[in-house]
Amino acid sequence: FRCIAERCRHSCCIGWEIDIDDETRAYYQTVPGAFGKRLNQAIDDSASPAHFRLLEGDRCPLLNPNGLCDLICHLGEQHLCQICADHPRFRHFFTGRTEMGLGLCCEEAARIALSQTEKAHLLLLEEDGEAAPLSPEEEEVLALRQELLALLQCREMPFPKRLDALLEAVSFSLPEGDWAAVYRSLERLDPAWDDALNTLPSSLPPCTCPAHLALPMEQFAAYLLFRHLPKALEDGDVQGWTAFCVLSARMVLALCAAKPHCTFADLCELVRMYSAEIEYSDENMDALLDALWAFPEAP
Repeated sequence: FRCIAERCRHSCCIGWEIDIDDETRAYYQTVPGAFGKRLNQAIDDSASPAHFRLLEGDRCPLLNPNGLCDLICHLGEQHLCQICADHPRFRHFFTGRTEMGLGLCCEEAARIALSQTEKAHLLLLEEDGEAAPLSPEEEEVLALRQELLALLQCREMPFPKRLDALLEAVSFSLPEGDWAAVYRSLERLDPAWDDALNTLPSSLPPCTCPAHLALPMEQFAAYLLFRHLPKALEDGDVQGWTAFCVLSARMVLALCAAKPHCTFADLCELVRMYSAEIEYSDENMDALLDALWAFPEAP
């Protein structure tokens, strides 16, 4: 992954709170000259952690009119704060093992992930031979994830049938109801997401997947399982997290169905919006998990 910088249509330097880790903040205080003065004036230290003072439109004060980061231009990429250097990567920490992936709220990350044709699999980056063994609970959840990924990537079956197989594997059914209304009730950031949700019918349509979107949708669902099923180690809700992955795939497919002649580029944009609006909001994630177990009654 490489940031596409000024070519990005949805800059992560706009609309996001940007915290600064303590080590980087200490370094910024030593930066001399006019840029050092500008840099430190752009930082709010009134709360911990320190963060950048966003400008009008929630724009980072160091994002220049050309869509480039002035901090990188003046100091180099190596002096970004941790959150900026990591984005859009995410990590899972297990006993003796760390997993990393790309979050799909980034349009370039979404394009890379969804354009893969090989079945998703883990790539070992480093092995020192001294890693502690996984705990029994970790072994169980990760073994289940591997089983679900195998079901999901069984390309002899139509993609919708594979989603059904995931639910059957954990003995769960999606509640029937107005899921579009549930999503519209959540916190929303981008008016374009409102527009997309307003195209949905009041109940999930029969799950279908155009042939040209089957592979990218498989990659999206695999990403969801990889990223979210390990959260069952925190709350024990294997069924709920599996169902969240299936629901997310079905919602994106419903959005595709509501968009005439939905292309791969359209799918990437819908996935990017879904990730930004849902996955990066703890409140929205909690609300959807609650709805999967106790679907809200109509007012």
